[in-house]
Formats: sequence, C-alpha cells, structure tokens
Amino acid sequence: MDAVDTLLWVFGALVFVVAILASIGLHELGHMIPAKAFGGKVTQYFIGFGPTVWSTRRGETEYGVKAIPLGGYVKIVGMLPPGAADLADEVTVDAAGNTVTKVRKSNTGLFTQLISDARAAEWELVGPEDSDRLFYKMTWWKKVVVMAGGPTVNILIAFFVFWAIFATYGNAAEARPDSGRPVLAEVSDCVIPYEEQRLECTDSDPVSPAAEAGLEPGDVITSFNGVAVTSWDQLRELIRANADGEAVIGYERDGVALTGTTSTTVELRPESEEDRTLREVGFLGVTPTTHLESGGPLYTVQQMDEMAVETVKAMANLPGKVWGVAKAIVGVQERDQDSPVSIVGGSRFSGEIVSSDELEVTEKVVFFGSLVAGFNFFIGMFNFIPLLPLDGGHIASALWEAVRRGFARLFGRPDPGYVDAAKLLPVAYVVASCLLVLSAVLIVGDIVVPVSIS
Repeated sequence: MDAVDTLLWVFGALVFVVAILASIGLHELGHMIPAKAFGGKVTQYFIGFGPTVWSTRRGETEYGVKAIPLGGYVKIVGMLPPGAADLADEVTVDAAGNTVTKVRKSNTGLFTQLISDARAAEWELVGPEDSDRLFYKMTWWKKVVVMAGGPTVNILIAFFVFWAIFATYGNAAEARPDSGRPVLAEVSDCVIPYEEQRLECTDSDPVSPAAEAGLEPGDVITSFNGVAVTSWDQLRELIRANADGEAVIGYERDGVALTGTTSTTVELRPESEEDRTLREVGFLGVTPTTHLESGGPLYTVQQMDEMAVETVKAMANLPGKVWGVAKAIVGVQERDQDSPVSIVGGSRFSGEIVSSDELEVTEKVVFFGSLVAGFNFFIGMFNFIPLLPLDGGHIASALWEAVRRGFARLFGRPDPGYVDAAKLLPVAYVVASCLLVLSAVLIVGDIVVPVSIS
C-alpha cells in the first residue's frame, strides 16, 4: 500500500468513525428531545464514555464528548422512583419551608445494597423544584416515546440511507427471464471448502456436481428432480435438502430443453446471506445472475423487513459468534470471515472500501452508505431487546406499568403505582457486564485477527 492508498484508508476509517459518532449523537437526541418536550429534566447529553474531553452548559443541560467513542447517554432526572422503605423517616422540611426527600441507604444483602445505592445516587440530583419533572412520573406512553426515540432514529437513518441507495443505484436482485426461472451466472469448476475462502481450484479439489451435470453460465434452470423450478430461493432449498442424493436437472440453453444428471455433495455452507451460521447442506455449485433492482420507500420497507428477520437470527447467534472470535484471538481456530465486528472492524472495512483500486467512486459511496446503514439498523434493532440497561428494557417496564394499571382500573382495584425499574438493576448489571465483555472481545479481535471485505 503506497502513501496515497494509506491516506485514503485512514480517511475512510475516520469518516466511518465520524458517521457512527454522529449516529450515536442523533440516537441520544432521539431520547432528549421528547424528554424535554414532555417536561422532563435532562442534565447531561454526552457522546462517548469515560473521561470528559470537552463539555459546555446550555441552560440546565451539560453537553459534551467523552474519551471512549463506544456509545453515549443522556441523563434524565428521576429514572428510578423512590422505594417505600427508602422513604421511611427521610422526608424533611428545609429552612425555607420546602419539602426535601432523601433516600435512605440500605445494607441488607448485595443486590439490595446495589439497588439502594443506585436509588440514592439518582435522588441526589433531585431537588424540590423537580417534583413534577421526574421521568418515572411520566405517563406510560410518554416513557415509551422517550425510550423508543433513540433506536427509532437509528432505524430511520438506515431507512433513508437504504432508500437513497435503492432509488439511485439499485439493489442486487435475482435476474430472471419472463418465465421467472433462475438464470445461472457462474458454475463452479470444483468444490472448495467454504472455510478456505479461496477462488482458485487445486488438483485435489473434486469436480463440482454442477460441472459434472454439464451446466454452463446462461443456462435457465427449469426443474430439479422432477419439481418445476420458478425461483432461485426454491432451487436453493431443493439443492440444500437433497444432501448427497442424485439430482436430475432440467434446463434450457439457447431455447433448447436439456437434462443433466449428477449427485449433490454435502458441504458446510451459511444459512443465508445475512445469517452466516454454517451447517451441512446439499451443494451443487451454481450462482444465479443478478441485476440492480430500483425501488422507493415501500420497496425499502420490504427489504428492511427481510433484514429485520435476519438481524433477529444474527442476534440470537451473537454469543456463539463472539466465542468463535475469542478462540481465534488465542489461536485455537481461524477467525470466520463472516463473524461480527466492532466499530474498529467497521472502520477497517471503510478504509478498505475508500482505498480500493477495483471500485468506482459510485460503488465506494454505495458500499460505505450500506455499511453505515447496516450498523445503524443493527444498533436500532439491538436496543429494542427488552432487557435493561437497553432502551427496550425501559420500554418493557413502561408497557408493563400500562398493563397492570389498566387491569386495576378494569377490575376496580387500587392503582398499583409506578413500575420500579430499580428492582431490575441486578439484571441490568449482568447484561451490561456481558455487553462489555462482548464488545471487548470484538475490539481485540478486530485488532489482532481482523477480517477483510476484499
């Protein structure tokens, strides 16, 4: 890599980091703006964690940047309600005649102490004038709007970026003749193990079943083992389910109907383009022709709906994937090229995209935009997981509050009051610790055993 390529790589990496930090800032605005609109008191708005690099105060809110660019936060006063036991004998009147509430600390048990300490720290920021501005006193739907605002902003960023790409550049889609049947773009000459990630065949590689059947690029697949084929997805599932069985393939070449016979082989292959979990499936060795398909807002929503399903699957597999990265770090195995990455890995990808000599400027912009949009979509979806300290945990608490208060009104029972999120803090600490470990593993992995998009 020469000096120009190095500068381009650094520029691409920095632009990605800036884009993600901007996304984090917009995420936090998604919380802060509705919180203030509903009368809540926001005392801090920060991008990053750790030591403060810069800050300034505007009104009652301190705005700033911290040293570790791995997130951000807004401090909304009164997130935790005072517990009944904590309020005992702690309500006093100051010299000016104002009622002052102090939260009494408890020391009966580790988790009780954690909850009490967190509640006490929360209420140290609450003054008598804040009584009507506390977050926990907001109606349930306002809490949902405030907490859903952040991840919704990330999903909207992804939507608008994807929409711009799909509308102007297009989206790779399967190319089909008028019949709707799949057209082959490539036919593998041999079977290369997926883990080896190489393009060239060697003398030891077996001939691919597709080549053995006589298939060629441009052939239109019409049937598989007597089943009429109407789409690539259907053909793909038929092949994968065939294991190492015989395969009779009907196809058309230059308008002439032909038949090829072979046997598929069993290989480790990813579940899908989005879910890269490997499993043993039938393998033929063909790739469909694709074209760029344009679309507007509705098309973008449809594509993101499919992405959402795959993202949920990816989140379910995330712990196992990160464990694979951990093993790669210590040299137990090679890192899967489709493993998850941190912001460090994303910046590497961006650097490779910008410095690539094989991509046109338009393609670089599209790849970069897709990378940023993908990160935002994942961040948004991930934050909706209904566990504290994620936004979804607060949303779940607010919804539960609405449900139990609704049932109380329906059956004429006393109002059960606000949901005490402080009781879930032990869960939040465990989840936060796990997220910290997962993030650390991915960051170290992206430095020690990085993956490449080239």
